[in-house]
Amino acid sequence: MTTTEARPTGRRSGPTYAVGTRRHLDAEDIAATGIRDRWYPILPSHMVEAGAMVPVRRLDVDWVLFRDAQGTVRMLEDRCPHRSAPLSVGQHLGDRIACMYHGVQVDGTGTVVSVPGMPGCALEGRRATVSLDVVEAADTIFAFVPLTNDSVPTPFVLPDRLADPEVSWFPNYAEWAGPWRFYMDNVLDPMHGAFLHRDSHSMFGGDVSARFRIRETDRGFFFEKTDQRGVNFDWVEFVRGSMDFVDLEIPYGPGAGPGGVFGIVGMSTPIDRENSAIFHWRTRRVSDWERESWRFLYRTVLEEKHWQVLEQDRAVLEVLASDADREEHLYQHDLGVARIRRLYRADALAQAEKLSSVNA
Repeated sequence: MTTTEARPTGRRSGPTYAVGTRRHLDAEDIAATGIRDRWYPILPSHMVEAGAMVPVRRLDVDWVLFRDAQGTVRMLEDRCPHRSAPLSVGQHLGDRIACMYHGVQVDGTGTVVSVPGMPGCALEGRRATVSLDVVEAADTIFAFVPLTNDSVPTPFVLPDRLADPEVSWFPNYAEWAGPWRFYMDNVLDPMHGAFLHRDSHSMFGGDVSARFRIRETDRGFFFEKTDQRGVNFDWVEFVRGSMDFVDLEIPYGPGAGPGGVFGIVGMSTPIDRENSAIFHWRTRRVSDWERESWRFLYRTVLEEKHWQVLEQDRAVLEVLASDADREEHLYQHDLGVARIRRLYRADALAQAEKLSSVNA
């Protein structure tokens, strides 16, 4: 695990906006583009190679990722502090980026280290570009996305399965053309497994009717079937820690090789209002020779099957209307969906109120 600690740029004069934005965000905006003051997965680590500058859009803000001379990932807002040209089309200079437009050089902390056109000007030495705290873990780049410049990053803690050395995992990354909230609705709905994934390699069993309950925990809640366990997608746990994630298990038959149950850790990071970055880690508790056997079997046989299941989810979520969750007729199976929506609605309202109170 590698860590980059860098706080956002200092307070500017004028209204306080959410970090990386230049307009007022109300609760609806925050709900649509992502709850702040959270750690989010940004990209798989292998997608940011040495010497590369990778532009990404996350939470409706443009960022650039690059590795400094020590190989540590840095994440800056993709705007030069001089005239807002994208830094991502500039020049990688090891520990800094030189803007293409006028050559202004910004290091990984967001500090302007050189203004070639006017050496010694007031911009030099100033932290004038937003730089986020970054951690690399589980083959993934994570960043803390703050609400305001005063936000203090929470301690970074990986989900249990990914932090456990006895658990073997494979990361999976995709971008879906659908709002991030649709992904959360989908995974808080175990019943869809018996229908949408009925012809999959792992979710073909069990009843197509069930009763559900919500079971509270000290870190979130379980949404689970009361009359079936270990047959299909029968439960999911929503966890609110340093980052929000879902944890679930899918039963595996003997043909899936050695090891314990098949676990999945899932997260969704908003790209913008209409697109999402989807992260999964497929896990299994295995050791010694069984670990290598499982990993070989996964790469050669199971990974393709898992992609097929994900594609079934994507195909449905991408054709939903953008306001599909505005007029519905929910029933008992949707208790988990209703719960997660209330939680995020309350978060969005609280963060919008915080922004408004600062500007009052």
